[in-house]
Amino acid sequence: MRTVTFTGTDTVELVDKPVPDIGPTEVLLEVAGAGLCHSDLAIIGQPDSPLIGSTLGHEVAGTVAEVGTEVTDWSAGDTAIVALVLSCGRCRECLAGRDNQCRTVAPRSAPAPLSPGIGSPGGMAEYIAVQARHLDPLSGLDPVDSAPLSDAGLTPMHAINSVRDRLTADSTALVLGLGGLGHMGLQILSATTGVRIIAADTDPEKVAYASEHGADPAIPSDADTAARVLDETDGIGADAVFDFVGVQPTVDIARGCVAVGGALRFVGLGGGGFDYVAGSGSGLPWGVDVQRSYGGTRADMGQVLALARAGRISVQTQRRDLGDAPRAFADLDAGAVQGRIVLVP
Repeated sequence: MRTVTFTGTDTVELVDKPVPDIGPTEVLLEVAGAGLCHSDLAIIGQPDSPLIGSTLGHEVAGTVAEVGTEVTDWSAGDTAIVALVLSCGRCRECLAGRDNQCRTVAPRSAPAPLSPGIGSPGGMAEYIAVQARHLDPLSGLDPVDSAPLSDAGLTPMHAINSVRDRLTADSTALVLGLGGLGHMGLQILSATTGVRIIAADTDPEKVAYASEHGADPAIPSDADTAARVLDETDGIGADAVFDFVGVQPTVDIARGCVAVGGALRFVGLGGGGFDYVAGSGSGLPWGVDVQRSYGGTRADMGQVLALARAGRISVQTQRRDLGDAPRAFADLDAGAVQGRIVLVP
């Protein structure tokens, strides 16, 4: 079968590999679509990575082709989406519903939890073998357009759920970056809260998208953004800031306009940062809650799928043939993608 394989630093190639065998508790999924994410760029940008030689793709959906001998709740022809975090289901974190923090697949020393395409064979391929318990039914959703929901929908949902106490009708949320994650975060905020949303991006097309999908206002992301947010909020600032980019300029904006007692959720992997000083020298207002948000739980995923089935959120997708993967990676790296590219075998 054809696979998109990480073959060297900043290099992916189409490589032929055997169709995977499945064990008694596994399902063989015929892939309908696999989303392409900025974290895939981060993965292939690592020199001497232990993931070289692996099949990429952590946003995966498709149709069940075969089930293991002990699988009773899935049948050939069912459509499904693959969980982002391949959790154990048995540790303290999993049993408490924090499966994105699974102690088995995400020990403190791990750079990221085990996911398809991140330590386990991914879904940029014609088939993928998956533990049956790591699948959720799509129940009528298109498996191509829905594939990115497993990260582009899940990750913003988890970040938003972590600050729902701050997302009241008299508060303001700031969304920084309106790419694959950010455009979904904007939709989730609009669909599930009454919060006022300010959104910012460097791309005028994405700013226009935001203004059409609930942002008031949608503004350019530049050196004046923090001041604009403060002005829009009478000097109070944003009660919750979701940075879906994570480069230094967006981190600086987030710090520069978060409200007293507000929340910063750094979701993007852009490498920006700041020094924290215990006391008054950190550059943060008092009471600010800072979190490095990652992925989400199966409960978060259930919420995402319910919103998608109700037509309240949808991924802005560009379909590309699996064989066009090298070009698709280059386009994403160049910033030439609106929404999410989905690779179709």
